[in-house]
Amino acid sequence: MADLLETASNAGTFNTLLKAVEAAELVETLKTPGPYTVFAPTDEAFAQLPEGTLESLLQNIPKLKRIVAYHVAFGDVRAEDLMQIEEAETMEGSIVAIESSDDGIKANDAKVVKTDILTDNGVIHVIDAVLIPALVAAE
Repeated sequence: MADLLETASNAGTFNTLLKAVEAAELVETLKTPGPYTVFAPTDEAFAQLPEGTLESLLQNIPKLKRIVAYHVAFGDVRAEDLMQIEEAETMEGSIVAIESSDDGIKANDAKVVKTDILTDNGVIHVIDAVLIPALVAAE
């Protein structure tokens, strides 16, 4: 099995996320044994950000690092676990709100569109929006 980053790369739909992980210097971290749970926005999710946002973040590495780390939770948290919890602590230090209903699972306002992509060092859940920590959004 491949690790988180290899799995995301092989999927072909996380190119922007992988670029952000690299720019934020989190590649080595996400190659360690973990385990980690990654809420992975697709390239389409990044495309929904207001124009210029991604370019601006790529120029502000500390802010980008906080946003990327906000998509990573500690531990191996599967869909079954997500349905039983209300929040997940992230590598960034803030909390992502988890909500499950008949419509599915949400991480903050992002819909989890695919769950439980298993890797050597964790699990990936695909989301349809980029998560922004409240403190970063307020800056």
